[in-house]
Amino acid sequence: MLRVSAPTPSRTLPVIVLAQFCCTSLWFAGNAIAPDLAARLQQPAAFVAHLTSAVQLGFITGTLTFALLAVADRFSPSRVFGLCALAAAACNLGLLLPAAGNLLVCRFLTGFFLAGIYPVGMKIAADYAPAGLGKWLGFLVGALVLGTAFPHLLKSGAVRLPWQLVPGATSALATLGGLALWQLVPDGPYRRAGQGLHLTAFLSGFRLPGFRAAAFGYFGHMWELYTFWAFVPLLLTSYNQAHPGAALPVAGWSFGLIGAGAVACVGSGLLSRRVAPRRLALTALALSGLCCLVSPWVLSSASAAVLLGFLLFWGLVVVADSPMFSSLVAQNAPDATRGTALTIVNCLGFALTIVSIQVTGWLAGRVPTTYLLVGLTAGPLLGLLAQLGHTQRAASAPR
Repeated sequence: MLRVSAPTPSRTLPVIVLAQFCCTSLWFAGNAIAPDLAARLQQPAAFVAHLTSAVQLGFITGTLTFALLAVADRFSPSRVFGLCALAAAACNLGLLLPAAGNLLVCRFLTGFFLAGIYPVGMKIAADYAPAGLGKWLGFLVGALVLGTAFPHLLKSGAVRLPWQLVPGATSALATLGGLALWQLVPDGPYRRAGQGLHLTAFLSGFRLPGFRAAAFGYFGHMWELYTFWAFVPLLLTSYNQAHPGAALPVAGWSFGLIGAGAVACVGSGLLSRRVAPRRLALTALALSGLCCLVSPWVLSSASAAVLLGFLLFWGLVVVADSPMFSSLVAQNAPDATRGTALTIVNCLGFALTIVSIQVTGWLAGRVPTTYLLVGLTAGPLLGLLAQLGHTQRAASAPR
């Protein structure tokens, strides 16, 4: 009788990473074509902030719903991922609708179903490789970063895809990724199914000091991350306006500056095998906070090389801590509610991104662009304080 070998992390985790890339290409599909949408719908330049916030608000609503119902712990995570990928791909096609209101509703729904993709993908990875989770979350978050940047590549001169085809291309990619994971990745050997519906289960992790510290570090990181990504095209456009001879290709550089973060995620994941994840997270968070602080001076430089070099470095360190914080959250979460714990932390983190994006969008027409991102310093600062406070309490605890 033919015996089929059980799936192993080395065979399944690459599929999870590829599926994550394919499906998260939906996230910034609207941002990549925001100028075209704004022109067609006669919307102001700040429309990009509304597009981004609609997705984030949908994601928050989805993660809160999934957390309250413990969806990722009660049902097969692979099936949840696949179904949500198909639903999100369908909603993403709403970018072609002729009315701004309907378009924003579809972006909201796309974000809602992304809640069954990003945190659930991390849950599936944890169910396969709890011991080497930092390494694999580095690849997984790197896939998210590359997927986020990918729509900009579709709009760049390297591909020259008409903007009307970007929604269809990203939806097709997400469909393939969702079906691949659903069919090729069964539930992991370390999965512990939830014991039923407990509406307060998502709070259990916050009673644990290690989990709480990792979560608050993640929140500080999130205050900065998506706002930086959302406004990179604006920074490049503003530079072109101030220096007409530069003619920087905005879409191409947006892809490069955001997508470079994937390398940082993979690098931090590999380094976590030799260096403590908490130390890596603190280092990256401190460096990105420093970038926020000095941004007014660097962004006012007339040198394109200085601008691009600075944004590239910022693009690396702004996300290098993400897989480390996710790993710390997963490792410190209660076993029976790990999926729910990851989901609620994502929910709260992305809620902060809406505030950050909207505040920055409001400031965009009121302060010089060079000063636009200095307020992001607050996130890394508070995240560092949370981590250092936990380290001091752990050092002073009786042994």
